[in-house]
Amino acid sequence: MGSSKSRLSKSTILLGLLQLFIGIGGIAGGIGLVLEPSGADMGMNTEVLTRSPFQDYLVPGLTLLFIVGVGNLIGSAASFLRYRYSGELTVFLGGFLVLWIILQVIWLGLVSWLQPIYFLLGCGELLLGWRLRANQPAIYSKNNQSQ
Repeated sequence: MGSSKSRLSKSTILLGLLQLFIGIGGIAGGIGLVLEPSGADMGMNTEVLTRSPFQDYLVPGLTLLFIVGVGNLIGSAASFLRYRYSGELTVFLGGFLVLWIILQVIWLGLVSWLQPIYFLLGCGELLLGWRLRANQPAIYSKNNQSQ
């Protein structure tokens, strides 16, 4: 019963934990911005948004909460449960996070040390997702042949 097929690979465990970390951070930040769209409770102000399409942090907060936060918690569960499309989901989530940070820096400038950290986390997620996605067809074609 303890066969290697039932064990998660180290990269899958790393990916699931990475997504869990990103998800928790996204939910915490998103809730803070949704509850106080001025950003004041988080030490931010809306003046930095002048070059962005937003007047306050409500839409960015909702995006952070649902796509980055909840999305990555779902991605983490999908990775740990070996959901068939977890690689595709991970590539989307990692790519979204990388793009999200790039847009932040374009619109706001480099305003927090968290931006480069989450950019690197997004790159890691994207690369792990690409690796998982590349390995999935072989895994699933073997599983489908045995059924």
